[in-house]
Amino acid sequence: MALPSSPAARHGVVAGELSRLVAGTPDWDAPAPVTGWTARDVVDHLVTWLPGFLAAGGVDLAAGPSADDDPVAAWQHHADAVQTLLDGRGAEDFTHPHVGPGRLDTTIDRFYTADVFMHSWDLARATGQEARLDEDEAAGMLSGMQPIEQLLRDSGQYGPAVPVPLDAPVVDRLMGFVGRDPAWRPPA
Repeated sequence: MALPSSPAARHGVVAGELSRLVAGTPDWDAPAPVTGWTARDVVDHLVTWLPGFLAAGGVDLAAGPSADDDPVAAWQHHADAVQTLLDGRGAEDFTHPHVGPGRLDTTIDRFYTADVFMHSWDLARATGQEARLDEDEAAGMLSGMQPIEQLLRDSGQYGPAVPVPLDAPVVDRLMGFVGRDPAWRPPA
């Protein structure tokens, strides 16, 4: 089953999955698959980078609670604020100084919703939950990222690829591509 094609609807589904994982997190200090991160850091990352990204293009996103204080409230406030922005202003033109012009909703979809999708896997692994990631979406992301692998690696946003068998599930191949070990489990 593929995710909806509308950026606002896609965000709703992807953010909803992360909301499920956030609600089921028993230990916010649990180590995550990103070196040096905890479950709390996954949420903190997602709620802190987008406001600055949007502000660089002249769009303000209302600040909410800190993930340090309350990761559940921080995520819910942020996810709701992004959804409200997409539902109300998504069709507006948006120009970011580093990524150029486009529509606000497609820019958020390309950079942010995709990030939420991938970090859902991190939070699921950190907290012993199942990541319910759409395989069609994972396949589309992987095929879109492979041709620009060097650009992505040079950006510093992705670690070295982790070798994964070509016949592994597509989510495992995507996670390996972005530098995660699909076999990673929290230390006992």
